[in-house]
Amino acid sequence: MPFAERPLRRIPQLLTGLALYGFSIALTVRAALGVNPWAVLNQGLERHTPLSFGALTTLVGAAVLALWIPLRQRPAFGTFANIALVGAVADAGLWLVPEPAGLPARIALLTAGILLNGFSIAVYVGARFGPGPRDGLMTGLTAATGRSLRTVRTGIELAVLAAGWLLGGTVGVGTVLYAVAVGPVAQFSVPRWAYAPRRTAA
Repeated sequence: MPFAERPLRRIPQLLTGLALYGFSIALTVRAALGVNPWAVLNQGLERHTPLSFGALTTLVGAAVLALWIPLRQRPAFGTFANIALVGAVADAGLWLVPEPAGLPARIALLTAGILLNGFSIAVYVGARFGPGPRDGLMTGLTAATGRSLRTVRTGIELAVLAAGWLLGGTVGVGTVLYAVAVGPVAQFSVPRWAYAPRRTAA
């Protein structure tokens, strides 16, 4: 969709969705019950570098974006906004949200994080400013290999999860719940937040 199509309406939606996405990641990390595969990778890298979780989120996003080049994918405004904002907000969320004292609080944080994550995906995707680095990698590999989106996405997620686990990232029940629940939450929310272009008179 053209950038000039009602940017004052769509940009706030994009930025709000990305901010909520970054904060939802922080909630799942604080729950310490397992996180999504990319967060597992960032946690694992955090154990071996002096960089913060958010900084690594940003750097991994930029590295994934570099993989678009041989796939002939073109980034859009939303792609760069994703890289710039999600990691910074995740760091802020980790600073704001204290570590929970008991299991009930951790379960509550995990549940809130997964629900907010699915909702936030619908919000920022609905603004229609282009895919984030990871989604663009998925669509680029799908086009290049001829495989289905499901097969490519599953392969990417499993490879990232394995790498993060080997580096020391947290894999647990939250990882499974995220994989099962975030899709339905996002699917339920997308129709309510998808931007519809203005109709022009015939």
